Amino acid sequence: MNRKTLFLFLLVLLLSAMVEQSSGAAAGKPDKKLRRQATEALRQQVLTQAAWALQQQPVTVTASTSPRSAGTAHDFFSEGDYWWPDPQNPAGPYIQRDGLTNPDNFVAHRQAMIRFSRIIGALASAYELTHDEQYARHALLHLRAWFLDPATLMNPSLNYAQAIKGRFTGRGIGVIDTIQLMEVAQGVLIFQDSKTFGKEDVAGIKSWFAQYLTWLTTHRYGQDEMKAQNNHGTCWVMQVAAFARLTGNQELLSFCRTRYKTVLLPTQMAPDGSFPLETKRTKPYGYSLFNLDAMTMICQILSTPADNLYTFQTPDGRGIRRGIEYLYPFVADKSRWPFPKDVMYWDNWPVAQPFLVFGAVQFKQTDWLKTWQRLEHQPEVEEVIRNLPVRNPIIWLQ
Repeated sequence: MNRKTLFLFLLVLLLSAMVEQSSGAAAGKPDKKLRRQATEALRQQVLTQAAWALQQQPVTVTASTSPRSAGTAHDFFSEGDYWWPDPQNPAGPYIQRDGLTNPDNFVAHRQAMIRFSRIIGALASAYELTHDEQYARHALLHLRAWFLDPATLMNPSLNYAQAIKGRFTGRGIGVIDTIQLMEVAQGVLIFQDSKTFGKEDVAGIKSWFAQYLTWLTTHRYGQDEMKAQNNHGTCWVMQVAAFARLTGNQELLSFCRTRYKTVLLPTQMAPDGSFPLETKRTKPYGYSLFNLDAMTMICQILSTPADNLYTFQTPDGRGIRRGIEYLYPFVADKSRWPFPKDVMYWDNWPVAQPFLVFGAVQFKQTDWLKTWQRLEHQPEVEEVIRNLPVRNPIIWLQ
């Protein structure tokens, strides 16, 4: 081989290596080192939370009822947060005060579902770390109560969520309440191959989620929520993706990928990465965080080697990285926020937002991970917990 041929050969090898390296970066391969750091940062918290979860007994929707619900004891019921009695007509239909939560509304079912989510999330995280069957056994106790036991199960529908006294017995907007079942579904994926979970249990739980998916995609309320143009539309895709992955519904998984690319990004994200539909509301900061978390989880749930949503961009460059890069400076230093303060809960945000840890691992951004590490990982304010459905990154990181 002469020098010219050798030079060309080495040049080809170099270019091939550069292309391979570029392809790897473009594919958004997770950074294993940052993923390990995130896991280790959570280890003690996970084991502490799991110890708490092991002491909890099941509480489902049948444990509390409201005389204002039009459903049965097995139907989830909630009321619109921002609706209040009319001072001019106290016995009449409620009136809206956007952004201001009415503390007298019925929230017991929502609280029970959040508690359920926290229990399964903690137990699944501990199982992922230790593979100790005690966590699977206790999780199954709760899962059976919610999905399999005829005496205590919740019906796989949401006909009576976000009701408004004197106006609606339920609304499509109420579909957002079941984002709390996402970590339950992910927990089942973690547990399904354990020694504790029998085939009948797994099949029964998946059947419940399959029925709920049918309701989400065919009932008018579910379709209304799918068409919502702000974080509600995002959260519909997010939870449908999580439930479809559990049930193996490839048709819905494909539909959700397409909707993220062709509807959510183009209509909700501005070219600079902000969310104008959220920033114009009365809680622009909290809603922006919430929507970015939801879009990030869509990427986390739906990305495949052949179709990586983390690296997908619209023709003008809108994508999840741009969204994180836009909002990150205002998470690192909230005083820089260019929009009005939220009318409620301004002081309670941000917390350890999921988009920080998943974005850090995908895009190899140590600053994002460090910011995530120093923020609050166990918020106690109910409004924050409600708008932070992903509280256990370990079960999603693998």
